[in-house]
Amino acid sequence: METLIERADGRDDGEDWTENYEQLPGGAGISIILESTTREGVGPRLHRHPYAETFIIRRGSATFTVGTEEVVGHAGQVLVVPAATPHRFRTGPDGYEAVHIHANDRFVTEWLE
Repeated sequence: METLIERADGRDDGEDWTENYEQLPGGAGISIILESTTREGVGPRLHRHPYAETFIIRRGSATFTVGTEEVVGHAGQVLVVPAATPHRFRTGPDGYEAVHIHANDRFVTEWLE
């Protein structure tokens, strides 16, 4: 099936799945980052995108810097970062698992630090 994407590592479960997907089939118009870690204090440096980014937090937590505000997001929450807003995050003590949805078919990132 052309619209089905398999895991690059060949596993058939959702555990420890960290992957980036761009130009999804079917004209989805989004790109996705699957993030999964048990480590505390990791995450990207400050950056922004010309489109919104949505974080669906499935496990653990992270402290997000969004513009000038800090917010702790945890499992069961959805965080939306508006277009052109500087942001970063650091994973919490119990790790972090989330789906990051970029409202663009390719990643466009301006690194600010």
